This record gives sequence, C-alpha cells and structure tokens, in this order.
Amino acid sequence: MRDFLMGCWFRRPCGERPGAREVAEANWITVREVTAQEIVQLLRMGLEEGEAEAIALAHEIGAEVVMLDEQDARQAAKQLGLRVLGTIGVLIWGRRVGKLVSLREAMDALQTRAKFRISRTLYERALSEVGEQQR
Repeated sequence: MRDFLMGCWFRRPCGERPGAREVAEANWITVREVTAQEIVQLLRMGLEEGEAEAIALAHEIGAEVVMLDEQDARQAAKQLGLRVLGTIGVLIWGRRVGKLVSLREAMDALQTRAKFRISRTLYERALSEVGEQQR
C-alpha cells in the first residue's frame, strides 16, 4: 500500500505507549501536516482531533487507505470516499501474508495488554476469515 495513514502521532508526546518508540524511530513513517484545515474543522464537530486530521490528510493526499477504529471516524472517512482499514483488518492482513502466526494470540494480546475492545462477533468473524478454529 502506497499511502497508509496510521493516524496522527506527531502532535502529542508518545509517552510510554506500547510501540511509541518504534513509531518515532521508524524511517518509513513520514510526518505530514494537513493543509486543508477547513476540512479538519468540519470533521472536529463530531470527531477527535487526531481522527479529523488523519481523515483530512488522507483525503488531501489521495491515500489508498486510512487506518481508523472508531465507528464515527470510519463513517466520516467513507463519506469522503476513503477506503478504511482498522486494527483488526491490519491483523487479518498480517496473518494472511504470514507476518502473524496466530490472529487469535494477536487479538488476545490487544485485549489484555492494550485494553483494546473487540466485540465477540468481530473476534469470531476475524478468526473465520483466516481459517483459525473457534474455541
């Protein structure tokens, strides 16, 4: 994927978030400023700043996909004609291309270590998509 927006990390200190140092040091991540601030302001009426900026930047640069998990942000991005991929979608992709051995283990770790919420329906559907057995 040519332009894959992971979100807007650049305006907030990363602190001790898991993976923050790796993101800050990754040479394949490019920091870009949004020039279309009017789109950001419109999106901010219903979204958080980082979500609004990620969507506006994706739209501005013609990104192939934008990574968002919150339902309101995903819907706003789709209304602008953007293709949306969430965290679980990235994990499914990783499992399909052999970057992950177990989708179940990755999702379980997200839930326990990062307190990431995954509905039972999404959890089971994701496992089914990669052919992992239900428990």
